[in-house]
Amino acid sequence: MKMKNYDVWVQIGLKILHYRKEKGMTQMQLAEKCDISGNFLQRVETAVSSCSVDTLIEIAEALDIPLKRLFESRD
Repeated sequence: MKMKNYDVWVQIGLKILHYRKEKGMTQMQLAEKCDISGNFLQRVETAVSSCSVDTLIEIAEALDIPLKRLFESRD
């Protein structure tokens, strides 16, 4: 079953991946900074799982970006 707002989670996951790579971080490095498992971060990046707003805040802080960047569209 497809998760609710799947398309939004795909975009958020791609943003996390983009900014993580831009910072030269591995999934494990980012996951450790956010106190989550590498497996869970991988699932969020690939939109297999969603996460809480608190986790998104932690990810944005670890990537040193404003939270809103994870929600911005590419228009």
